[in-house]
Amino acid sequence: MLGVTDLSTYVIGTIAIILLPGPNSLYVLSTAAQRGVKAGYKAAAGVFLGDSILMIASAAGVASVLRAYPPLFYVIKYAGAAYLGYLGIKMIVSAFRRRKAGAEATAEALDTQKPFRRAFTISTFMNPKATLFFISFFVQFVDPGYAYPALSFLLLAVILQIVSAIYLTALIFGGSYLAEAFRKRRALAKAGTTAVGAVFIGFGVKLATATL
Repeated sequence: MLGVTDLSTYVIGTIAIILLPGPNSLYVLSTAAQRGVKAGYKAAAGVFLGDSILMIASAAGVASVLRAYPPLFYVIKYAGAAYLGYLGIKMIVSAFRRRKAGAEATAEALDTQKPFRRAFTISTFMNPKATLFFISFFVQFVDPGYAYPALSFLLLAVILQIVSAIYLTALIFGGSYLAEAFRKRRALAKAGTTAVGAVFIGFGVKLATATL
């Protein structure tokens, strides 16, 4: 269909990939837990836009540029790693310094007042590996003999975004449930904020050690 081969395998692979935890999904979950469903969807919209730009960039050949000019890849990579590490450290410091309810402390640490912009930044500018991933993953399911490969990439991208939307919606409503628990249990909120901060630092380290 539209030059896409083995569509069922692609859908299964996409679901498996989307379910893997990453900074995008974790930020959406945390935002929903601290600011509610509306803010969670704003963060999700930032992720959708960021991923869409990366997929378009992949189809346009940006992945080839990153491979051809490794210094550019490493500049983006280390900037992204530093940014994720900064977010993680900020969250941990906030958890230990403040005697507020965990939801308030985490909201400030994550800067969830601007969830769309922060999610868009994390999704787009801080993850050069995503561009390489999209082109590497998509190309496995595109018929090389099909006359309009752009349509094939578009179909694959739409399917991925639909799966992502379903998953992020589940996280958003799950985050709202966590918010109520955090308001009632300050120790739980502090532990949760610290754990999320540590995970963001881990994402930064993983990105810093990534290679082409």
